[in-house]
Amino acid sequence: MPEVSVIMGIYNENRKQAAQAVDSILKQTFTDFEFIICDDGSQDAFFQWLSKYCKKDSRILLLHNRTNRGLAAALNRCLSHASGTYIARMDADDCSNRRRLERQAVFLQQHPAYALVGCQAWMFDKHGVWGMRRMEEVPQKQSFLFTSPFIHPAVMIRREIMEKLQGYSESAKVERAEDYDFFMRLYAQGYLGYNMQEVLYAYREDTRTYAKRKYSYRIRECRVRYVGFQRLGILNRNYRYVIKPLVAGLVPARLMALAKRRIFRFEKAALHTFQASSKAKGTRRIT
Repeated sequence: MPEVSVIMGIYNENRKQAAQAVDSILKQTFTDFEFIICDDGSQDAFFQWLSKYCKKDSRILLLHNRTNRGLAAALNRCLSHASGTYIARMDADDCSNRRRLERQAVFLQQHPAYALVGCQAWMFDKHGVWGMRRMEEVPQKQSFLFTSPFIHPAVMIRREIMEKLQGYSESAKVERAEDYDFFMRLYAQGYLGYNMQEVLYAYREDTRTYAKRKYSYRIRECRVRYVGFQRLGILNRNYRYVIKPLVAGLVPARLMALAKRRIFRFEKAALHTFQASSKAKGTRRIT
């Protein structure tokens, strides 16, 4: 039985990006893991390529949905096959630092008070790293008001707790906000999470990311916020945070991307220091 089960949903992804994501897990310094990937109804050509690519490592279990059922359903199917003590998320177009699984598994082993652990992340696009997502170290219930205090694909969670929460909601009412819903349900049950103050993940985000966020998804997020804030007992006088997605949705994608770059910009010297440190430790340099 592996200590960590890495789960990933994938659907008609760019092949080069998918290969980079898969390889960033296969090259981890921590090796006691299984990698469960669920293809969520991709086109035949992509699935055939993915099937062949996954044969490179016996730790990969590739599942296939005949039709596209959505990320929550794909992840829940992965969970149904997972046997690890911990569940690590991974997205099909991002990259994990080579020490990510090692660092997060050790943290959960040594800190039983926390149900999950996340980390900081570089933000990048086809031109390279353009920003850094700095996450609150010990999020509290109030932390959920503005946005989710965890980067979903960068977290590791205790499997027993995910099972108690019955995984991700597959309801259409939470589509594209299933992670936000899950984390608030987790906190409502009295569990806590922690964000390591280390950059262990690289999150792909560009102008197209905002363009794909339909207004209907923002309406659903408002409902997720309303219900979630009620569960957490933080709704009182915080209705402005409930409608925040509707206001954000009125901003053109290009302007939203520019605003994000201003918010998450970083000193290039910090990236150079990180890259030099990663090279010295034998970790992968993300460019």
